[in-house]
Parts: sequence; C-alpha cells; structure tokens
Amino acid sequence: MNDDGVIDVMDDVERPHRLRRVVDALAALLVIVVLLLPNRFYAMTPAAFLRIPVEALAGVAVVLALPRRAARLVVGIGAGLAGLLAIGRIADAGFAVVLARAFDPVFDAPFLGDAVDFVRTQAGLPGAVGAVVLAVVLLGGVVALSALAAVRLAGVVERHRGASIRITAALGAVWLAAAALGSPVAARSVVADAAGRVGQIDAGLRDRAVFASQTRVDAFAGVPSDQLLAGLHRKDVVVAFVESYGRSALESPDLAPRIVPALDADTRRLTAAGFSARSGWLTSPTFGGGSWFAHATLLSGLWVDNQQRYRSVVGSDRFTLTGAFQRAGWRTVGWEPGVTRAWPEGRFYDYDSIVDSRAMGYRGPSFGWAPMPDEYALSSLGRAEFGPGHRPVLAEIPLVSSHAPWAPLPASVPWNAVGDGSVFDPMPAEGQQPGQVWPDGERVRAAYAQSIVYSMDQLVSFVERYRSDNLVIVVLGDHQPASIVSGQGASRDVPVTIVARDPSVLGRVASWGWDDGLRPAPDTPVWRMDAFRDRFLTAFGSTVDAAGRAAASQATSRPKDQTRATSATTTAGTTTARGRRSATATVRTTP
Repeated sequence: MNDDGVIDVMDDVERPHRLRRVVDALAALLVIVVLLLPNRFYAMTPAAFLRIPVEALAGVAVVLALPRRAARLVVGIGAGLAGLLAIGRIADAGFAVVLARAFDPVFDAPFLGDAVDFVRTQAGLPGAVGAVVLAVVLLGGVVALSALAAVRLAGVVERHRGASIRITAALGAVWLAAAALGSPVAARSVVADAAGRVGQIDAGLRDRAVFASQTRVDAFAGVPSDQLLAGLHRKDVVVAFVESYGRSALESPDLAPRIVPALDADTRRLTAAGFSARSGWLTSPTFGGGSWFAHATLLSGLWVDNQQRYRSVVGSDRFTLTGAFQRAGWRTVGWEPGVTRAWPEGRFYDYDSIVDSRAMGYRGPSFGWAPMPDEYALSSLGRAEFGPGHRPVLAEIPLVSSHAPWAPLPASVPWNAVGDGSVFDPMPAEGQQPGQVWPDGERVRAAYAQSIVYSMDQLVSFVERYRSDNLVIVVLGDHQPASIVSGQGASRDVPVTIVARDPSVLGRVASWGWDDGLRPAPDTPVWRMDAFRDRFLTAFGSTVDAAGRAAASQATSRPKDQTRATSATTTAGTTTARGRRSATATVRTTP
C-alpha cells in the first residue's frame, strides 16, 4: 500500500520473487557445503568452502545437456549421494577425534549398536531412543534436502541458460588452471570421497580372505601340554587389561605429572612386598575404544583391528594364550566386570569359567560406564579363586574404572570393608558428574589421570593382599584414551608390565630389554601387540622345533561347533565349561 492508501500491486508481485531468491541462495549454500565439507573438524574453516567443486560444474553441464526430467533425476540422485558421503565425512571427523582414524563403512557398521548401548548407559533408554530417532531424521534429512536443493538449482540453471553457460565455462577454465597448478581451489572432494569409499569396501571384502589365511597358520597349535609354559609351573597368573591406559599417560605433559609419581609409589609398594616388575611397550591395534580388539589380539597372536576380523577369529579354533594355560593344566577364568549380558564370543578364549558382573555378588552402584569399581572386581576375584589350597589359576580381568567418561569415580576403601559393594553407595553422588567434567578438557584429563592411578593402585593392593612366590601379574593397557586426553597425533602404544616375586620369572624375560618398575622408558623396545603371545609362550618354555613348527603351521582353524563338544552349564551371569569352552554373555563394548 502506498502513501495514498492504494494497494501497491508491485509489492505483492515482488515479495514472492524475493522469497524465491532467498530459497535459491539457501539451496546453493547447502549444495556447496555438501560438496566441499572436509573430513576433519580442524579443516572446517571458511577457506575450505571458497573453492570450486568440479561436481557442481558437472551438475550444471548435465542440466544443460539432458532433457528436463532426466536432468533433474540425475542431479537429484547425485546430490542425495553427495549428501550421504558428506555424512560419512562428518563421521570421519568424529572418528578421527575419538579413534584417530577414519570411519569405515564395512568395519564400523557393527559399532552402531554399541554406540546406542553406550548412550543408553549414560542417558537411559529414553535418551538412547531419542538419539536413534534424531540420527535417522538427520540422515534422511540431509540426503533428502541435498537432492531437493540440487533439483531446485537445476530450475535456476534452466531459467538462466545463457548466463549459466558463460559462468560454468569461466569457472571450468579456472578449475582446470588451478588443478594444473596443484591449487586447492580445484576441489573434487565428492569424487575422491566416493573413490575412497569404494576402495574401503573392496579392501574390507578382500581382508576377510587374507585374515582367514593368517588365522590358519599357528606354530604353537600342536604343542603338547607337557611342553607348554613349563617356566610358570604352579604359578597363579593374572592378565589384567587396564582400560584406556596408553603411552600418553606416562609421557603427556598434562598427564604424566599426575600419574608417574603414583606409579613410582606403586613400584615401591611392590618392592616392599618382595615383588619386582619389568615394563615395555606394545602397539595396540586400536585407539580410543574397541577394547575387545586388543583383548583378541593379545590372546590370539593375530592383528585384530576391526570388527570383521574380530568376528572371524572368535568364530575360529585359533589357539589362544589362555588356551595354552588350559591345555597345560591351569584352571582358566574370565573375570569380566564389564559384561552385563550374553557374550557368546567368550567360548573362544578357552575359559573353564566365565563370571560376569551379574554373578560377582555386587550390590553397590555403578560408576559412569563401569558397573562396579575395580577394587570390588579384584576383591571378588581373590575371594573366589585365590583361597587356600586352590588349583593354579590363569585369570583374565579387564579393569574398567578407567573407562570414559571418568566421572563419577570411586574412592578406595579398606579391602576388609569391601563386602558386597554397598560401601560404595554414597560415592557416585559425592563425586564429579560427567556434565561437570566434560565441558572442560583440563578436567577431563585430570579425571582420566585419577582413574588410571586408582586402577593401578587397586592392582597393587591385590598383589599385597594375595602375595605369594607363585603370583605373577601381566598388566597392560588395551588402548590409548580418546584424543581429547591423549592429544592429536598420539601413537597407539600402551604400557605392559610383568610383576613377580620369583626371580626366575623375570629372568626368563631379561633378554626383552624391558625396564625395571612399572614405567617403561621412552626408548624401551616396542612390539606389536600380536607378537606378545608367541614371545610369552617361548620365554616360558613353550618351544617348537623346526619340524613341529612346519607341521603346526599347516593346522587349520575350524568353526567351534565342528571341532569340539562342550559341557557347559550356564546361569544368569556365569558360565563354566569343564575341559573346553562355552559361554553366553555380552561385553559392554563401546566405541
């Protein structure tokens, strides 16, 4: 309406045109973001989006060359796929922060269920359901909006055909010149991303056959029981995995001042109890998560760095380190405080008995992800398996109090006061909560350091309580903590230590070049984690001659249901198998 009160028809006509231009601009912005989005958070800068995407030039060419309906179909499908690839690049960025690697559609798809389970433990079932719904809506929304935006821009090109030809020709010339000069202005992110995803899928499919052939080669599979682990005769052996205990804990300027003095104090406590320790480094197959890959790698002697390999090896008859102890006459126990439901893979590890968190008699609170404090897990293990007159035992136990989010954390109590765990009841409310810790990186690192100190203190307390000449501890980290703690570019190395009172035990590993105490020096030799099984078996008297090695290397791994029968009895939370293996529990695995 003008000043005379007369309706201005031109305003009514112009308003829809302005709205259309705004929508067109938003569509163009979305397409540019989808085509140019980097796959690392630190690279998502304004400069990253001031480039010329070759895919956009190709899309304009398609619209100019094809009939209207065919052109819109092609650019719509192409943009939808580009949107899907953009989501993959966001996943790459997230995986790089937490796991120090890119997302792999073949190997990482199984993690989706684990991620939902982790959210459920932190935010409850409603939170997990909400997260799933939100993820599905965002995924579908990005793909659909990308396709719709491209179709809308196809209409713009059609309406301005002459200008589109001139602009595309000019930008094409600039792109070619930039590409010839190696300038980042010439972008082809989607093309490169698509090629990379195809390569990942192809490599994943081929890796299955490669790993299957590796699984079948094992020099120790045929070693008789009387030639296994003679150097540990009548010893009780505990293999303890400390969650997220990595090299950064001992070397990072933010972590070492908090952790190193505590480890040195623990070394002095061991010395006072008559024990010695030697430490080295292992390179873990995983980073920031995926503990089960490290467990499988150490115990199988195979490099298990993805879920496909994990499923392959636990479904095979591969000879495990725990199986060697079982064959040699030890009672083998999987003491699993992080297992809360069915874990069928457990039968792979040759345990006579698997005890999960439901069967440990714990009546106290959980602490963040951890169903119980490490002090209770170790105390219950000692009461169950290390009583007077017990049979020599090999016990594997993950210490999970150092699992993210590192809040709230338990405090130590006198071991004779542990009881059924109800003594820990007040602690979660008294401690820091994740919402107080995680907004501040310094607080996260401080909480992580506190958790590592706690876990190692509890293990040393176990040694002090059950000290004997026959006790041997193998303690190692499973992987580095997430990058928010370990820092960008951190290695995959983790500390590993053997603790023993009998000097002959550490004498057998003297040639390894490990350092005295609970801390390996920076220049101590580093092995891949899959090398540990064979080195350990060899050091403690499990040797094979050339003929035996050649014969054993021809052994093949077969599905368990074709190789042996089990006589397992399963209850809600504990599985026992006399002679061979069976289990039904599920580890609380999280990415």
